[in-house]
Amino acid sequence: MKNYQERIADLTDILLRLEVTRQTGEPLDQDAAISELAEMTELTRTFHKTIFMIGNGASASMASHIAADLCKNGGLCTEVFTDLALITAVANDLGSEQLYATPLQRRGTPGDLLVAISSSGKSPNILEAIRVARKLNMSVVTFSAMEAENPLRRAGDLNFYVAAPTYGQAESAHAVLLHLWVDCCERTDNT
Repeated sequence: MKNYQERIADLTDILLRLEVTRQTGEPLDQDAAISELAEMTELTRTFHKTIFMIGNGASASMASHIAADLCKNGGLCTEVFTDLALITAVANDLGSEQLYATPLQRRGTPGDLLVAISSSGKSPNILEAIRVARKLNMSVVTFSAMEAENPLRRAGDLNFYVAAPTYGQAESAHAVLLHLWVDCCERTDNT
Protein backbone atom coordinates (compact mmCIF):
# COMPACT_ATOMS: atom_id res chain seq x y z
CA MET A 1 0.00 0.00 0.00
CA LYS A 2 1.30 3.45 -0.93
CA ASN A 3 1.98 5.99 1.79
CA TYR A 4 0.72 9.58 1.87
CA GLN A 5 3.79 11.04 0.15
CA GLU A 6 3.54 8.55 -2.71
CA ARG A 7 -0.19 9.19 -3.19
CA ILE A 8 0.31 12.97 -3.28
CA ALA A 9 3.24 12.51 -5.68
CA ASP A 10 0.95 10.46 -7.96
CA LEU A 11 -1.73 13.17 -7.93
CA THR A 12 0.86 15.88 -8.56
CA ASP A 13 2.23 13.88 -11.50
CA ILE A 14 -1.28 13.51 -12.93
CA LEU A 15 -1.86 17.27 -12.69
CA LEU A 16 1.51 18.11 -14.19
CA ARG A 17 0.71 15.87 -17.17
CA LEU A 18 -2.61 17.65 -17.86
CA GLU A 19 -3.40 17.57 -21.57
CA VAL A 20 -5.66 20.20 -23.12
CA THR A 21 -6.88 20.03 -26.68
CA ARG A 22 -9.27 21.79 -28.97
CA GLN A 23 -12.14 19.90 -30.62
CA THR A 24 -9.87 19.25 -33.58
CA GLY A 25 -7.38 17.49 -31.31
CA GLU A 26 -4.88 20.35 -31.53
CA PRO A 27 -2.92 20.44 -28.26
CA LEU A 28 -2.72 23.60 -26.18
CA ASP A 29 -0.14 24.69 -23.67
CA GLN A 30 -1.54 24.36 -20.13
CA ASP A 31 -1.19 28.08 -19.32
CA ALA A 32 -2.68 29.12 -22.66
CA ALA A 33 -5.63 26.79 -22.07
CA ILE A 34 -6.33 28.21 -18.61
CA SER A 35 -6.11 31.73 -20.06
CA GLU A 36 -8.49 30.80 -22.86
CA LEU A 37 -10.96 29.33 -20.35
CA ALA A 38 -10.78 32.56 -18.35
CA GLU A 39 -11.46 34.55 -21.54
CA MET A 40 -14.45 32.35 -22.41
CA THR A 41 -15.76 32.91 -18.91
CA GLU A 42 -15.31 36.67 -19.17
CA LEU A 43 -17.35 36.65 -22.39
CA THR A 44 -20.22 34.95 -20.58
CA ARG A 45 -20.05 37.67 -17.93
CA THR A 46 -19.84 40.52 -20.47
CA PHE A 47 -22.81 39.29 -22.50
CA HIS A 48 -24.86 38.19 -19.47
CA LYS A 49 -24.80 34.55 -20.52
CA THR A 50 -25.10 31.45 -18.35
CA ILE A 51 -22.55 28.82 -17.43
CA PHE A 52 -24.27 25.43 -17.22
CA MET A 53 -22.37 22.73 -15.34
CA ILE A 54 -23.10 19.01 -15.52
CA GLY A 55 -21.71 15.76 -14.18
CA ASN A 56 -22.78 12.47 -12.60
CA GLY A 57 -22.22 11.32 -9.03
CA ALA A 58 -19.25 13.08 -7.47
CA SER A 59 -18.83 15.09 -10.69
CA ALA A 60 -22.42 16.37 -10.25
CA SER A 61 -21.56 17.48 -6.72
CA MET A 62 -18.43 19.14 -8.04
CA ALA A 63 -20.43 20.87 -10.78
CA SER A 64 -22.83 22.23 -8.17
CA HIS A 65 -20.00 23.36 -5.89
CA ILE A 66 -18.07 25.11 -8.66
CA ALA A 67 -21.24 26.73 -10.04
CA ALA A 68 -21.91 28.17 -6.58
CA ASP A 69 -18.34 29.49 -6.32
CA LEU A 70 -18.45 31.04 -9.80
CA CYS A 71 -21.72 32.77 -8.92
CA LYS A 72 -20.69 33.94 -5.45
CA ASN A 73 -17.01 34.72 -6.06
CA GLY A 74 -17.03 35.42 -9.78
CA GLY A 75 -20.31 37.29 -10.18
CA LEU A 76 -21.32 34.89 -12.96
CA CYS A 77 -24.72 33.49 -13.88
CA THR A 78 -24.54 29.73 -13.36
CA GLU A 79 -26.97 26.85 -13.43
CA VAL A 80 -26.91 23.19 -12.52
CA PHE A 81 -29.72 20.70 -12.93
CA THR A 82 -29.99 19.38 -9.39
CA ASP A 83 -33.73 19.66 -8.75
CA LEU A 84 -34.72 16.12 -7.75
CA ALA A 85 -38.21 16.46 -9.23
CA LEU A 86 -36.76 17.53 -12.59
CA ILE A 87 -34.10 14.81 -12.59
CA THR A 88 -36.50 12.00 -11.74
CA ALA A 89 -39.20 13.21 -14.13
CA VAL A 90 -36.79 13.40 -17.06
CA ALA A 91 -35.13 10.07 -16.24
CA ASN A 92 -38.46 8.31 -15.75
CA ASP A 93 -40.37 9.81 -18.67
CA LEU A 94 -37.64 10.41 -21.26
CA GLY A 95 -34.74 8.19 -20.18
CA SER A 96 -31.52 8.85 -18.30
CA GLU A 97 -29.70 9.88 -21.48
CA GLN A 98 -31.95 12.97 -21.56
CA LEU A 99 -31.18 13.94 -17.96
CA TYR A 100 -29.28 17.09 -18.94
CA ALA A 101 -30.16 17.42 -22.62
CA THR A 102 -33.85 18.14 -22.08
CA PRO A 103 -33.50 20.95 -19.52
CA LEU A 104 -30.57 22.38 -21.47
CA GLN A 105 -32.72 22.43 -24.62
CA ARG A 106 -35.31 24.49 -22.70
CA ARG A 107 -32.93 26.87 -20.93
CA GLY A 108 -29.77 27.17 -23.01
CA THR A 109 -29.21 30.02 -25.47
CA PRO A 110 -26.51 30.82 -28.04
CA GLY A 111 -23.39 32.11 -26.35
CA ASP A 112 -23.95 30.21 -23.10
CA LEU A 113 -21.19 27.91 -21.84
CA LEU A 114 -21.61 24.24 -20.98
CA VAL A 115 -18.97 22.70 -18.70
CA ALA A 116 -19.15 18.89 -18.72
CA ILE A 117 -17.32 16.81 -16.11
CA SER A 118 -17.01 13.03 -16.50
CA SER A 119 -14.23 10.89 -15.10
CA SER A 120 -14.78 8.16 -17.69
CA GLY A 121 -15.64 10.56 -20.50
CA LYS A 122 -18.24 8.04 -21.68
CA SER A 123 -21.44 9.09 -19.89
CA PRO A 124 -24.30 8.99 -22.42
CA ASN A 125 -26.24 11.78 -20.68
CA ILE A 126 -23.21 14.08 -20.75
CA LEU A 127 -22.51 13.36 -24.42
CA GLU A 128 -26.18 13.94 -25.31
CA ALA A 129 -26.17 17.30 -23.50
CA ILE A 130 -23.13 18.33 -25.55
CA ARG A 131 -24.99 17.50 -28.76
CA VAL A 132 -27.81 19.81 -27.61
CA ALA A 133 -25.34 22.53 -26.65
CA ARG A 134 -23.81 22.39 -30.14
CA LYS A 135 -27.26 22.75 -31.74
CA LEU A 136 -27.84 25.81 -29.53
CA ASN A 137 -24.47 27.37 -30.53
CA MET A 138 -23.14 27.18 -27.01
CA SER A 139 -19.47 26.91 -26.14
CA VAL A 140 -18.40 23.64 -24.52
CA VAL A 141 -15.57 22.82 -22.11
CA THR A 142 -14.92 19.26 -20.95
CA PHE A 143 -13.05 17.64 -18.08
CA SER A 144 -12.34 13.92 -18.41
CA ALA A 145 -9.89 11.23 -17.29
CA MET A 146 -9.14 7.52 -17.46
CA GLU A 147 -8.99 6.27 -21.07
CA ALA A 148 -7.09 8.65 -23.34
CA GLU A 149 -9.46 8.02 -26.24
CA ASN A 150 -12.71 8.68 -24.35
CA PRO A 151 -15.34 10.45 -26.51
CA LEU A 152 -15.65 13.47 -24.22
CA ARG A 153 -12.02 14.36 -24.85
CA ARG A 154 -12.75 15.80 -28.31
CA ALA A 155 -16.30 17.02 -27.70
CA GLY A 156 -15.52 20.51 -26.38
CA ASP A 157 -14.01 23.70 -27.66
CA LEU A 158 -11.51 23.12 -24.85
CA ASN A 159 -10.93 19.63 -23.44
CA PHE A 160 -9.06 19.12 -20.17
CA TYR A 161 -7.85 15.53 -19.79
CA VAL A 162 -5.96 14.02 -16.88
CA ALA A 163 -4.45 10.54 -17.16
CA ALA A 164 -5.91 9.43 -13.86
CA PRO A 165 -6.59 5.68 -13.71
CA THR A 166 -9.01 5.78 -10.73
CA TYR A 167 -12.15 7.75 -9.95
CA GLY A 168 -10.58 9.16 -6.80
CA GLN A 169 -7.57 10.51 -8.67
CA ALA A 170 -9.73 11.78 -11.55
CA GLU A 171 -12.14 13.58 -9.24
CA SER A 172 -9.33 15.04 -7.13
CA ALA A 173 -7.50 16.31 -10.21
CA HIS A 174 -10.71 17.78 -11.65
CA ALA A 175 -11.43 19.51 -8.33
CA VAL A 176 -7.99 21.15 -8.41
CA LEU A 177 -8.42 22.32 -12.01
CA LEU A 178 -11.95 23.60 -11.46
CA HIS A 179 -10.91 25.53 -8.35
CA LEU A 180 -8.01 26.99 -10.33
CA TRP A 181 -10.62 28.21 -12.85
CA VAL A 182 -12.68 29.78 -10.06
CA ASP A 183 -9.59 31.53 -8.73
CA CYS A 184 -8.91 32.95 -12.21
CA CYS A 185 -12.47 34.34 -12.37
CA GLU A 186 -12.76 35.67 -8.84
CA ARG A 187 -13.89 39.28 -8.52
CA THR A 188 -13.06 41.52 -5.61
CA ASP A 189 -15.71 44.18 -6.37
CA ASN A 190 -18.60 41.78 -5.62
CA THR A 191 -20.54 42.88 -8.71
